[in-house]
Amino acid sequence: MIQAGQKIPSVTIKQATPEGGAEVDAAALFAGKKVVMFSLPGAFTPTCSAKHLPGYVAKLPELKAQGVDLVVCLSVNDAWVMKAWAEAHDALGKIIMLADGNADFTKALGIEADLGKAVMGVRARRGLIVAKDGVVESIEMEEPGKLDVSSSEACALKLGA
Repeated sequence: MIQAGQKIPSVTIKQATPEGGAEVDAAALFAGKKVVMFSLPGAFTPTCSAKHLPGYVAKLPELKAQGVDLVVCLSVNDAWVMKAWAEAHDALGKIIMLADGNADFTKALGIEADLGKAVMGVRARRGLIVAKDGVVESIEMEEPGKLDVSSSEACALKLGA
């Protein structure tokens, strides 16, 4: 798993846009910015839809006031699903929705989880990465079934500390 002090890897994935999906290099996206990225197992899944993404949409002004340039959501879904999910939660154009369909970026970060027993395949673990100018400042991964260290509330507290 990526650690504090390491650079965000250069991996080309999709960013959900109003048109569908656009290729983006993760390292270039993070370069020169303060970025909060929360990762999660899947769009439209219960905890992700009820709490995780909506929490970040609600806290976005507070996070921006704390010096965050970009709030990024990472999931192993395709760009069309991430776009529809962002639209359903009024996040499109506010939160950068990264669609890591093949889990390439997720695996490069070392945060993948095999959810094959739940018939979900390889997914991203739920967690929070804070980076500045492309370098990880902190990373925290949740225990299975939890939403504690990567919630928008925990993120805001971490940034305010």
